[in-house]
Amino acid sequence: MVIDLIFLQSGSTELNNHSVHSDWHFFLDHAPLIVSIAIDEENIDSFRYSIAKNSEEEVSFIKEVKHTIKSVDISDISDPFKLEKTTNSLTSKIEYV
Repeated sequence: MVIDLIFLQSGSTELNNHSVHSDWHFFLDHAPLIVSIAIDEENIDSFRYSIAKNSEEEVSFIKEVKHTIKSVDISDISDPFKLEKTTNSLTSKIEYV
């Protein structure tokens, strides 16, 4: 019989309560391991903002976004680290528009 490999958190009574179900193996050569992990319900607030189409707000917002994109320095994105830094810069600037 083969035992599947799973990783549990050492010293955690919450995550180390697992069961080996050798009676479930049927014609297979391994027994399933079952881990029960309780996940607490959490309320996550989400917001959705909208701008009326063809409004002055929309025109202003689009101008601001265009200006923000144009202001990002893309002169040196020669390696993945620099490209990621540039992308993060753009993301953080757009979050404030």
